[in-house]
Amino acid sequence: MIMLRKILSPLPIIMFLSAIALGQDGPPNPPPNDERPNVLAQLGLSQDQIQQFRRTNAEHRPLMEAAQKRLREANRELDIVIYADTISEEAFHAKLKAFQEAQGEVTQLRFRNELSIRKILTPEQLTLFREIRRRFANARDFIQDRTDRRRRQIQDRMQRRNPNDLLKTPQNNIQRPAKRGT
Repeated sequence: MIMLRKILSPLPIIMFLSAIALGQDGPPNPPPNDERPNVLAQLGLSQDQIQQFRRTNAEHRPLMEAAQKRLREANRELDIVIYADTISEEAFHAKLKAFQEAQGEVTQLRFRNELSIRKILTPEQLTLFREIRRRFANARDFIQDRTDRRRRQIQDRMQRRNPNDLLKTPQNNIQRPAKRGT
């Protein structure tokens, strides 16, 4: 899971860069009240670089959309085979292979797009981009850790809870009857 997170960590930044590049007509200015960092402005991209981002994104988007659609379909077909009334090892292996190929295609497209974007940046911009990416990954990890911690706290509370407490709710105030003496 950690490896997948590291592989996919630059993806939101790259998608954000691509989306911004497509929407830029003039100098990169952040929209008002937008809390996301304007990565293009931070990197100080030239108009030529922004145009290169636009072209790269325009070429990449339809390929990625098609690959992701194939991946979703392969995943759906694999689920159907796994949960069918009768088990077919042959069908399972065929659908698993199709899923893995579709997954590989999506991964390959992602990394090729990252490489294309990396080629656009100057050495100084690349250094700055690495720093932005590192901060983004730290923020994402912090949020994930906080979410995991909260989930564990809730699970711990549920495990420690007395079964009689489950009957006591604000809506019904139901309590088990007291045991009578023997």
